Amino acid sequence: MTPAEPAPGERTLSRPELRSLWHTVHGRLSSGRPVSRVRLGPLDEAQREALADLLGLDRLPDPRPSVSLARLEEAVTELSGASVREIVTELIGPLDDRAAARRRSDDGRAELWAWLDAHATVRAQPALARWAASCRVAGLVGGSPDLTRRLLADALAVLAELPARAEPLPVFAARVLKGDSHALDDGTRLSALVLRALAALYDTVAPESAADRRALWSRAGVADDDLSATVLVGGLRPAGEGPLARVARVCAEAGQAASVTLAQVRSPGEFALAPDPAPVVHAVENPSILALALRRFGPDCPPLVCTSGWPNSAAVLLLRLLARRGAVLRYHGDFDGEGVRIAAFLLDRTPARPWRMTASDYRAAVARTPHGPGPGRLTEAPWDPELTRAMHQHGTAVVEELVADVLLADLAEAMGRSGGAPERCRHG
Repeated sequence: MTPAEPAPGERTLSRPELRSLWHTVHGRLSSGRPVSRVRLGPLDEAQREALADLLGLDRLPDPRPSVSLARLEEAVTELSGASVREIVTELIGPLDDRAAARRRSDDGRAELWAWLDAHATVRAQPALARWAASCRVAGLVGGSPDLTRRLLADALAVLAELPARAEPLPVFAARVLKGDSHALDDGTRLSALVLRALAALYDTVAPESAADRRALWSRAGVADDDLSATVLVGGLRPAGEGPLARVARVCAEAGQAASVTLAQVRSPGEFALAPDPAPVVHAVENPSILALALRRFGPDCPPLVCTSGWPNSAAVLLLRLLARRGAVLRYHGDFDGEGVRIAAFLLDRTPARPWRMTASDYRAAVARTPHGPGPGRLTEAPWDPELTRAMHQHGTAVVEELVADVLLADLAEAMGRSGGAPERCRHG
C-alpha cells in the first residue's frame, strides 16, 4: 500500500525554504513562555518569497521580519486545518517546555542544597558548613542534581567513617564504598571532595601536593599501620587479663599514664568495667590536664582519656569501647575555634557528652583570664549555640590549662562520691 500523497497545503508548509521558520517557531514554542511574535532571519530571497506566499503578503518581507504568531496560525490553519503546534511537531519534532525544565532543575538544585545543609554529618559538625557552601558555589556535577547528590552522599559516608582504623586508603575505600577500592584514588572527584571537607574541618588549606594529600589522609586515620595511632589514658583499672586491661591497670596502679595503641584497642581481649555504679570516664583535649591529674591524685586518679588535640582512631575507638562496657563519657576541651570543632567532632563520633563546655562555663573562665589570645575561626557548638555567640562577644580564647583547677576539683568531687579508695575510684 503506497503512502497517501500530502495535500497541497501540507506540501506548501513543508517547502525547504520554510524550514528555518519552523525551526525558529519550534524553539520559541519550546521555551514554555507565552509567544506572540517570532523574529526570523536573516532570510535569503527564496525564503522571503516562501514566507510571503504562506502569509499572503503583496510584497516580500524584510530579511529579518517579525512574524505575528496569530497571523501564522491563520495561514497554517487555512492551508492544513492543523495548528502551528501540530505542524512544527510533525515537521521538526516534539515540543519541549524549557521553562518547566528550568523550574524542575531549580527545584532539584534547591532540594539538593537543602538536603546537604540538613544532613546529620554537616549539622553535627558545623565546621563542614563552609565545605557545604563551597559545594554549592562549585555547582552541579554534569549539570545533574541526582549525580551531584550521589557524589555528595559518598563523600558524607566517607566523612562519617573518619577517623579511619589505620587502614590503607584502598582498603578503607572498599569497606566504606561498596567494594570500590579505587573510589578515593588520588585525582578522583570524590577524593578531592573529601579532602576539601577535611581541610574545612581541620581549618587548614586544601592540599595541593601529593604529599599534603597523604598527610591529610593520615591525620584522618587512613594509614598503613595500627601502631602509629595512640591515645593516652590514666586511672583506668578495667578487669580482665586482656592486653589492654593489663596495660591500663598496671599504669594506673603506678600513678602513670599509659600510651595505648590502636592495635591494643582493636583487640582488647578480656576487658570489663564495673557495672554498678556506672563508671564515669572524663576525656580531655590536652596532655597537660592528664599530667596534672596524675600529679595530684597519683594511683587514686579517676579514669581519664586524653585525645591530644584532634581525636585519632585510637581515641575514638577506645571511648566507644568504654561506652559499650557501660562507662558514662564526659569531654572537655579548649575554648577556642578549633577546640569547639574538636568537641563537635568527638561528641558526634562517640557517646560522650560535654563537661563544663557551656556558654556559662566559658564566661566564668574568661572572667578569670580576660586577656587571652583571639579564638580564631568560630563555628557553631551544636550542644550549646550560645557558646559561640559568647566567644564572638568576648573575642578571647581560654585554653584548657587555664581551667585545670576547676576540672581537677570536679574529679576530686567525683572521687569523694565514690569513696576515694583506689578500688572504688577505678570505677569512676
